[in-house]
Amino acid sequence: MKVILKENMKNLGHQGDVVEVKNGYANNFLFPRGYAVMATPGNLKMLEENNRQGAMKREKLKADAQTLAEQLKDLSITIGMKAGANGKIFGSVTPLQVSQVLKTKGYEIDRRKIEIGDVKVLGTYEATLNLHRDVAININVEVVSE
Repeated sequence: MKVILKENMKNLGHQGDVVEVKNGYANNFLFPRGYAVMATPGNLKMLEENNRQGAMKREKLKADAQTLAEQLKDLSITIGMKAGANGKIFGSVTPLQVSQVLKTKGYEIDRRKIEIGDVKVLGTYEATLNLHRDVAININVEVVSE
C-alpha cells in the first residue's frame, strides 16, 4: 500500500515522502496515529501543491541548519557520570543528557535529533546531530567521572 508520510519516521522516510508499506502496518499503526495518509490521487495532488508552496520555507530551514552545523563543527562537550573503579559508568549516556548539555551552551537541539551509540565506559564518543533532512554533523562527547 502506498502512503504519504505526515511526519518523519526513522527507517521509513521523511515528511511528504510517498512510501510503500504493508497493509497491516499502515492500517494498524500509521493511520490511527496520524503519521500517514493513503496515497490517493487527491492526496497526491494536495502533496504536490504543498511541496510547491513550501519550497522557500524548506530552503530557509536547510540554510539555518547549515549555519548551525558550521557553529557546531568544532564543538566538544563533556558529560560527568558516576563511575566505578574500572571506568564503567552507572547507567549510560542518553541523547537527553547530550541535549541538556548543548542547551547550557546555548544550542537548542531536540533529543530526538541526536544519535549516540551505547556509552557504558568513560572515554570520548561521537554523537550525530541530525539538524535537517540533508544536514547532519558529528560532535565529540567526552564522558568523565564526577
